[in-house]
Amino acid sequence: MQDLTLGVVGATGAVGTEFLKIVGSRYDRLPKLKALASSRSAGRKLKVGGQELVVEETTEDSFWDLDIAFISVSTDMSRKFAPMAVAAGAVVIDDSSAFRMNEDVPLVVPEVNGADVEDHRGIISIPNCSTTPIVMVCHPLQQVNPVMRIVADTYQSVSGAGGAAMDELRQQTGHLLDGQYDVQAEALDHQIGFNVIPRIDRFLDTGYTNEEQKMVQESRKIMHLPDLRVSATCVRVPVLVSHSAAVHIELEEPMSPEEAREILSAAPGVTVLDDPERGVYPMPWDVAGTDDVFVGRIRRDLSHPNGLVMWVVSDNLRKGAALNSIQIAEELVARECLRPRPVSGSPRGVATGP
Repeated sequence: MQDLTLGVVGATGAVGTEFLKIVGSRYDRLPKLKALASSRSAGRKLKVGGQELVVEETTEDSFWDLDIAFISVSTDMSRKFAPMAVAAGAVVIDDSSAFRMNEDVPLVVPEVNGADVEDHRGIISIPNCSTTPIVMVCHPLQQVNPVMRIVADTYQSVSGAGGAAMDELRQQTGHLLDGQYDVQAEALDHQIGFNVIPRIDRFLDTGYTNEEQKMVQESRKIMHLPDLRVSATCVRVPVLVSHSAAVHIELEEPMSPEEAREILSAAPGVTVLDDPERGVYPMPWDVAGTDDVFVGRIRRDLSHPNGLVMWVVSDNLRKGAALNSIQIAEELVARECLRPRPVSGSPRGVATGP
């Protein structure tokens, strides 16, 4: 990684900021970094591991010297910039939903389907931040006892909606504590201070939201289980960072909670915190700023003989987005899936994206 040039599109956003923070602490010798954002942020200075980066405006000419372009902007902006980066010879790791369900774009969580990066044609997508922790706990169980059905109810932090939503939660909480009850909702559809909103993204004809539909489709693609039965209810809660989920898993055969704990304890990127009698279980405040997916309250599902229920929490900005992207980049390097650098600084051969 240290010999690569990485570009971060959306460098001043919540996920881009986390990406640079992780890079700054993860490597003894930093890769060459290029911070890219909108014209509004151009000229800002960012500190990364002792380096100072000056933010540049993202343009068509921003990508020619990059090995990897990490893109964390809106879906429309990803559709605009990702093909430009691919044409310049960079491999794109995209955080939006723009390309996730394209057949020729791998959708990757390295601990689950890292080998899929070998099939990239210039763009690799990372899943929705609510999908990643679910497949992280289901995949190890699937290797032992096939997963037949997943029902997940998520409790998603406001950071999943961006920095403006985080500011709005802080402001609304302060106003409400001061007895100012006429708060305004702008970043989110409804007041989030001291409230929960049972809607994330738009509603579909099925009555599910687009966020919930993403979890269905993405879980199937990542786990290579096109017929997997999945249902989700996604709720926004007044938490700054970390998404939580109550996950009900139906397996082909019965599995004891003890066996599930043993399997999950051995799974890469998963930490089991499960001693309810002593108050030990994962909570969003404790998990924020950490890398693993944490799981606790593992128990039998009383409604199904082959069912398990568990509580899953992860930092949505890290494993849900920025860290997962960095791990994909490391997977590309380990599997030698990056394109060669150009000669004498000239643009690399044109490649076609989705």
